[in-house]
Amino acid sequence: MRIAVDAMGGDHAPRSTVLGAIAAVKENPSITVVLVGDEQAIRSHLPQDTPVNIEIVHTSEVIQTDDEPVRAVRRKKNSSLVVSVEMAREKIVDAAISAGNTGALMTAGLLYAGRMEGIERPALAAFIPNVKGRVTLTLDVGANMDAKPHHLLQYAVMGSLYAESVLGFERPKVGLLNVGTEEGKGNELTKAVFPLLKVADLNFVGNVEARDVMQGACDVLVCDGFVGNVLLKAVEGAASTIFSQLKQEFTSSLINKVGAAILKPGLSRFKKRMDYAEYGGAPLLGLRSPVIKAHGSSDEKAIKNAIASAARYVGQDVNGIIQQALQKNKRESE
Repeated sequence: MRIAVDAMGGDHAPRSTVLGAIAAVKENPSITVVLVGDEQAIRSHLPQDTPVNIEIVHTSEVIQTDDEPVRAVRRKKNSSLVVSVEMAREKIVDAAISAGNTGALMTAGLLYAGRMEGIERPALAAFIPNVKGRVTLTLDVGANMDAKPHHLLQYAVMGSLYAESVLGFERPKVGLLNVGTEEGKGNELTKAVFPLLKVADLNFVGNVEARDVMQGACDVLVCDGFVGNVLLKAVEGAASTIFSQLKQEFTSSLINKVGAAILKPGLSRFKKRMDYAEYGGAPLLGLRSPVIKAHGSSDEKAIKNAIASAARYVGQDVNGIIQQALQKNKRESE
């Protein structure tokens, strides 16, 4: 299996992407990682005993975080991000990963990889941990700021198949993010999509309020990209604040330090469950080629886990499963 990684994408690139790639192939030697980007910058972080299954494809351009996505993708065709996606389209690699500009990755995915038949708008799926020790697959979290009811239905179908195939959730529960649990609640979008989800071949459990997401009310949560992105960043911000305050309290006095030492194993497990780096990348579901978005601030561990996530995605043929399901739904509706 060959996976392309945009070595120049992310806040800590190329160091984090290079070290993460090395860690990934050491953990799973059957994977070959192709690091795409400035060769000199990449080699400056490679050790002398670099694994043989690390390859480099040199590119001369980089899409920055503040670049306008469409303009950047069209003008910087030799950028590490664009070339990574293009390699996935050409089947040179099995999947592409980037921690770079989210809008640019979405644009490159649409222009180069293309949409699956039956999918109007691919969705960015993210993992929100819950108290049940699992994750809630949430989509869309930022690929499309606006959506129509049938787009959310497509998100639900793709998310349910991903949760079943990759996450191993049997008959995953699908929820609709809303301001109340009653059927008539919400804005025009949620009111229109509720009956579509209700009659679809899904394990739909109804509306889910934001406060219940981390309680594990559902396995797959659907919403438009604007709301999903706000939810995701609110959860990340809350987790960061909690850990910061706990650290401050546990180091404020000797007795608190003793208490922290006693609680350390439990706190470590809690922190691990809440750490985005543990869950790897967020797949862009609905593209013809597997494209994974890693967190912008990904460190070595996050990149390693993103590569592992991409390997599971490819190994389970998630795209094939989604495409077959879409074709089946189309035949049944005709």
